[in-house]
Amino acid sequence: MGYDNLRLEKGMYRQGGKSFSQVLESLDPSENYRGTALEGTDAFQRQLKRFGIRAKGAGSSPVEKFFATSDSAVLFPEYIARTVRAGMEENDILPSIVATTTVIDAMDYRSIYSAMEDGDRELKDVAEGAAIPTTEIKTKEHLVSLSKRGRMLVASYEAIRFQKLDLFGVMLRQIGAYIQKQQLKDAVNVIINGDGNNNAAASFTVGTSPISGTKGTLTYDQMVEFWGQFDPFTMNCLLCSTPTMTKMLKIAELQNPQTGLNFQGTGVFGTPLGAQLHRTGAVGDDVIIGLDKRYALEQVKAGEVLVEYDKLIDQQLERAAITAISGFAKICDGAAAVLNV
Repeated sequence: MGYDNLRLEKGMYRQGGKSFSQVLESLDPSENYRGTALEGTDAFQRQLKRFGIRAKGAGSSPVEKFFATSDSAVLFPEYIARTVRAGMEENDILPSIVATTTVIDAMDYRSIYSAMEDGDRELKDVAEGAAIPTTEIKTKEHLVSLSKRGRMLVASYEAIRFQKLDLFGVMLRQIGAYIQKQQLKDAVNVIINGDGNNNAAASFTVGTSPISGTKGTLTYDQMVEFWGQFDPFTMNCLLCSTPTMTKMLKIAELQNPQTGLNFQGTGVFGTPLGAQLHRTGAVGDDVIIGLDKRYALEQVKAGEVLVEYDKLIDQQLERAAITAISGFAKICDGAAAVLNV
């Protein structure tokens, strides 16, 4: 069956365990288009082509193009979900601080952790006939807290029917950016305070042992001492607010020509300590979060971006909720710490 004669219906959004795109892909596999002009497109993109819907660019279609037929109207919720996801992915810091992402098809999730004492982290020699040291994997006592974040899209069909999808997509990407910003706040909260399983990050303060200096003042010495608290992990990521980042940029040791050249050329600031620095309003002023991004945090998602497809298809927009459900869990104790300047 070719892409141009598929029967589309809103029930394709309800097939358990599969997204709309996955259902489309099962009916119209992309592998069938290798060596053709449509190679590199997915099943949804081929449906847009089928109905002559252009989603981007100066020649983008008006919103009403989706509602030209009952089949093409079924594509509208997926278009919204994809565009919102694109907004979430723009300037998204989460992939840089999350060690792994777990997608679940439920509202309850219990993560696991490695129950190791300090001595268990050493790989000692095992004598002949002696027992091999064990690493016990346990489930956490408390469930991961999942939060629904989203926005209500309110607009009459008459108000937007003639608007170009390129402009409408900007509004949708902004919704995605709002959702992503809130999810980052959730992640920062779990890093600092833990996930309910008595695993808050270690907190250090400038001027209080083992961090030297005077509270309110940040120097290279304090950065090195903070870095030293991560053994056996590696501090390879830093999160801080704009005012705190400004203080860090004024540290003489961070003003070497190569560091400045990289920052000016790419906008990405790497510290001499080998950690990637990310600026975010999710962290309070005079607070620096350091972590080993390989071991610190797990993101748990209950599916992808959800859109109320019934209202979008049958009532031609009006009101529709766009939501994403996610939560975060700490993985390894000691892989994240907080420095209070």
